[in-house]
Amino acid sequence: MLAYNPLNGATGGIWRVERDGRPAVLKIATPPGRAGVPAHWETSSDPGHWNYWRREALAYRDGFAGSVYSGIRAPSLLDYEARADGSVALWLEYVDGTPGTAATPAMLGEFAERLGAAHAARVDRSTSESWLSRDWLRAYTTTRPVSEPIPWDHPTAVAAWPDDLRAGLRELWLRRHEVLRASDALPQTLCHHDVWPMNLIFDGSGPVLLDWSFVGPGPVGEDAANLVLDTFFDGLVDVALLDEVVELVTDGYAKGDAAVRRAIRLTGAAKYFWLAPMMLNRVASGPAPISQAYDGRDAVAMFAGRRRPLELVVAWFREALG
Repeated sequence: MLAYNPLNGATGGIWRVERDGRPAVLKIATPPGRAGVPAHWETSSDPGHWNYWRREALAYRDGFAGSVYSGIRAPSLLDYEARADGSVALWLEYVDGTPGTAATPAMLGEFAERLGAAHAARVDRSTSESWLSRDWLRAYTTTRPVSEPIPWDHPTAVAAWPDDLRAGLRELWLRRHEVLRASDALPQTLCHHDVWPMNLIFDGSGPVLLDWSFVGPGPVGEDAANLVLDTFFDGLVDVALLDEVVELVTDGYAKGDAAVRRAIRLTGAAKYFWLAPMMLNRVASGPAPISQAYDGRDAVAMFAGRRRPLELVVAWFREALG
């Protein structure tokens, strides 16, 4: 089985398989109602819902994923099957190349340049697909599992995060609705909504973008901001590369446009205002793992490892909104 987020009810599994004598990927999309799915990862039958269960299958079936971004491709669809149990099976091309987690900052910067060009070509363009996500950024972030009161002075946080960082994260949380409103006012394009190294492979044809489950309209800059931050949050890439990735991805995507650079900062703050509060809730609740998907570090290592990308979130928030 290949790595994926098992909490998301939209995915029943991803495997490397053989098909017609060649390696392929089998991915199962599952309808709502799967047992054991946390509330914040439940799927929907509403085509515009942020976690509509059939979206990726339709994006591949209709040829959308492979053609929507010039210069960036998706894996080829080998077969599509609506199954008797209500799920959908996708057989996809197995892309053999350099995974995003092993990509150099220069490779990520070059990808960001292609992504910026693709987004610029689609600014304020209407789309006819009824299954694209609606208001994804707001819907996703406001359904993350955060409850008050947030223990900002928990010993694990105090040991890993300086006072100024915790103060900035708290201010971001308190101003989250303002941040979202400011993001709403940005020019809109067609976002992938999950651009990070686990969804990138670089082969001889260039960058290949995986997992089209969330695709839909969104603010300019959001995908670039997510690429920068999510490259480091789960400890999959050495955080020592952060500054170089910030520079190359921002420069590649924005191409010197100050408004687009601000959009990256603003949407980065909007995408992750919930992360520190959720971490604090979980570390205060007991010994259960802080992360249950990709990050296998214990709480102490995770809080320390996420310090620098969280400092970047706070810096972006302060630069974008003051």
